[in-house]
Amino acid sequence: MLIYKLIPMLMAKYPDKDLTIDELSVFFFNYYPRLKPEEIDAFQSIFMQAAKAEVSEAQASDVLRTIEERAKAVEIAQHALDVSEGRKEFTSLHTIMEARASPREQLGETDFISDELSELKNETVTKAGLRWRLHSLNRSLGSLRLGDFGFVFARPETGKTTFLASEVTFFAGQVTQPILWFNNEEQGNKVKLRCFQAALGVPLEKLFSDVESCQVEYDRLTGRRIKIYDSGTIFRSEAEEIIKAGNPSLIIFDQIDKIRGFDADRNDLVMGSIYQWARQLAKTYAPVIGICQSDGTGEGTKWLTMSNVADAKTAKQAEADWILGIGRIHNEEFANVRHFNISKNKLMGDADTESSWRHARFDVLIEPEIARYRDLGD
Repeated sequence: MLIYKLIPMLMAKYPDKDLTIDELSVFFFNYYPRLKPEEIDAFQSIFMQAAKAEVSEAQASDVLRTIEERAKAVEIAQHALDVSEGRKEFTSLHTIMEARASPREQLGETDFISDELSELKNETVTKAGLRWRLHSLNRSLGSLRLGDFGFVFARPETGKTTFLASEVTFFAGQVTQPILWFNNEEQGNKVKLRCFQAALGVPLEKLFSDVESCQVEYDRLTGRRIKIYDSGTIFRSEAEEIIKAGNPSLIIFDQIDKIRGFDADRNDLVMGSIYQWARQLAKTYAPVIGICQSDGTGEGTKWLTMSNVADAKTAKQAEADWILGIGRIHNEEFANVRHFNISKNKLMGDADTESSWRHARFDVLIEPEIARYRDLGD
């Protein structure tokens, strides 16, 4: 630790010089002149071993960066302690953190958005993202692409998980990377069975009567790329580790409001933090779809609007690029009809997306026996 402490000091003193182990050794023993004989022998042995070690430039760079970051962290921690005990002002802590932040060495053209109109058109409209099974959603929302975050909300037992199964199994045939589905709501095995039903478009009786051939067909259609992580309690850090390791093509949170690891004074602010985090995941890794509830005002309501979103004032709605409300009315004649309202839509769409449908309201059919939704008229 004594050696690590001196390395940043020596680098700061000679910023333009490539320092050697011998120079570090001289600096060390001059800085600590009162070491005991046995301590001197121990540190001399360390310096001799370090001088003989063969380390690549990349490895050395990583080690030095880590040492420098740890030294900065110690300095900031000490400064924070001084603030907490009244020896320094709080504003000075912000100043030192800014001063110790690592600046970018050099900015290049890749750090900025392109000025080429053809490239912008290709990335935002021409190049298809994830296309929906429902033509009405392609007509209104269009493809989901990197950076897109939206959520679906409805009252309980309206068909939110069936909606996911219907669409995600269609997405799976369009990608090569896994689709990560974080499930903290319904039993995971039941959700996976719905995916089998939705992919093949068959009821459970058919699945269980011909397991072998249904398995082969499911694998062909989805490539086993739908990975459902099932846990009653899912923490932010846990999800981040799985996402980072999984390199997904799409991320699903059902239910997103139940993700743990966020703190705030009010529940709506906690929700806002969760949705800000989901937006950042969408920009970094893959499109994100969240599922949440409608509050009691949405019960029996045909067209759900942003004001019907549960546990939110504006924090949830502000972070989303698109919001889909699924309404259901209490009428036996319309038991399998669901009423879709696109209450927010900032997506770019595709060539076949219609501007008049950006905030459309339309009816679709739910087929719970095969875990699918379909457009009216199909």
